[in-house]
Amino acid sequence: MDLKALTGEMNRFVEAKGWYAPDSPRPQTPRNLATSMAIEAAEVLEHFQWGEASASGVEDELADVALYLLQLAHCLHIDLEAAVLAKLAANYSRHWDG
Repeated sequence: MDLKALTGEMNRFVEAKGWYAPDSPRPQTPRNLATSMAIEAAEVLEHFQWGEASASGVEDELADVALYLLQLAHCLHIDLEAAVLAKLAANYSRHWDG
């Protein structure tokens, strides 16, 4: 499944929960989504707080981060696939040491 299909699945989930409704208790604003993504990223770190974590312990948290990322990109009308490819291309010309 590609990013567009994953985004479509995320949109179906959000719609099914009623979170796109104007009176939703979980409005899908860029600020709310970015905040939620940061919180989920912190939950990834929590698994490493006192040592190395297993992949199985981090899997759900990484999925949460990815879902919020897809939703945030969708709400901001960002083609995430194009943005990632452009960033990778730019990174090839960067010098990381010194």
